[in-house]
Amino acid sequence: MSAMFLLQFAIVLLCILIGARIGGIGLGVLGGLGLAILAFGFGLQPANLPIDVMFMIMAVVSAAAAMQASGGLDYMIKIATNILRRNPKYITFIAPLVTWTFTVLAGTGHVAYSVLPVIAEVSRHNGIRPERPLSMAVIASQFAIVASPIAAAVTSVVVFLEPQGIHLGDVLKVTMPATILGLFCACLIVNKMGKELKDDPNYQRLLQDPNYIANNKVEKNDSQVEISSRAKISVGLFLFGALLVVLMGAFPSLRPVFNGKPMGMAHTIEIVMLSVGALIMLICKPNGNAVTQGSVFHAGMRAVIAIFGIAWLGDTLMHAHIGEVKGMVSNLVETAPWTFAFALFALSVLVNSQGATVATLFPLAIALGIPAPILIGVFVAVNGYFFIPNYGPIIASIDFDTTGTTRIGKFIFNHSFMLPGLLSMAFSIGFGLLFANILL
Repeated sequence: MSAMFLLQFAIVLLCILIGARIGGIGLGVLGGLGLAILAFGFGLQPANLPIDVMFMIMAVVSAAAAMQASGGLDYMIKIATNILRRNPKYITFIAPLVTWTFTVLAGTGHVAYSVLPVIAEVSRHNGIRPERPLSMAVIASQFAIVASPIAAAVTSVVVFLEPQGIHLGDVLKVTMPATILGLFCACLIVNKMGKELKDDPNYQRLLQDPNYIANNKVEKNDSQVEISSRAKISVGLFLFGALLVVLMGAFPSLRPVFNGKPMGMAHTIEIVMLSVGALIMLICKPNGNAVTQGSVFHAGMRAVIAIFGIAWLGDTLMHAHIGEVKGMVSNLVETAPWTFAFALFALSVLVNSQGATVATLFPLAIALGIPAPILIGVFVAVNGYFFIPNYGPIIASIDFDTTGTTRIGKFIFNHSFMLPGLLSMAFSIGFGLLFANILL
C-alpha cells in the first residue's frame, strides 16, 4: 500500500469525520472540499457523479414530502399510537415493528421521530423500562432502510446489480425476512436488558422529586385526533406508488422496452415517484410551502447533498487507486467474501448514510468480483449509525425518556443502543447470508 494512497485516504476520512461532526449539509460540502484537495492538490481526475442515486432520492422525497404536508404521516402515527397503547406489555416487540414498517413505507428512518415520545410515554406509564423499546425502535428504523423498496440505498443496490440480472424483488426477498427475524432475535435478549423500573434506583430517586412528578403526569390520549380524508388519500397514493415500484422491479416485463431492454429501475423509480408526488399535489392539495418545510424534505435533501459530496469524493479516490485497492483486499475477499460486511459497517459509521455507503463501496465490490448474493446478504451492514451515538433519533429518544434509562455512558461507546445494534446486526447478517444462499 503506497504512502500516497494512505495520505489521500486520510484526507477522505478527515473530511468525513469533520462533516459528520458539523451535521446538516456538512458531510456533503466537506466532501467537496476533499475533492478539491484531491483534484487540485494531487491531480486526481474526479469520478463520474452519482447522478441516478441523487435523482432517485429527490423523486422519492418529493412524493413523501407531499404526503407529509397532506397529513399522511400524522395518519400513520395515529394508527401506530393506538397499537402501542393497546399492547403495552409487548411494547419491546411492537415498537420496533412499528418503526420498521414506517421506514419501509416512507423510505427514511427519520419517520421514527414521531412515535418515539409515544413509546417512551407508554413504557413509563406501564412500568416498563423505556430503554428497551426505544433502543430497538431506533435500531429497527435504521435497519428497515435495506427492506424499503423506495429507500435510496436499496434503489442504488438495484442499479448497481441490475447488469447481473438482480432485480428489486431479489433484494427485498432477502432483506425483508432477514431484518425482521434479526430484529426479533435481538428483541428477545434486549427485553431483559437492564433493571425493571421498580428496581432501578435512579428512577426511584426521581419519583421522590415533586417537580418530576408534576412535570411527568399522564398525558391525555390523543388517539381521537381527527384525520382528514385528504391525509388518508395521500397515504393510499404513496403506498400505491411504492407497490408499483416493487412490482416493476420484480417483473421487468411491466416496464417499457427500449432498444430491446426494459427501462432501467433508476428511471422507473424516478418517473413513478414524481408522478405520485404530482397526484398527491393535485388531489390532496397540500400547501406548497409546507411540502418543502417538512422534516421528510429536509432529511432527504441532506441525503442528496451528502451523496453528492462524499460518494463523489470516495469514488474519485477509489478510481485513482483501483488496481492497488484490488490487490490489497482481493485475497481476503476471495477467501471470505462476507468480510466485505466489515467495510460496509465501518464506512457507514463514518458517513451516517446508507445511500452514500452503497454508492461508495458497491462499485468497488463489483470490480473485485464479489458475488451478488453475498453483497445482498451483507447489505444490512450499511446500518452502522448506532455505533457512535450522534444520530438524530438516538439523541431524540434519549431526550424523550424522562426516566433516564436511555442514555450515553461515561465512555461514549457504552450507550443504550450498542448492544441492541450489535445483536441486530449479527443476527440480520446471518439470516441475510442464509436467505441469499437459498433464494438467489
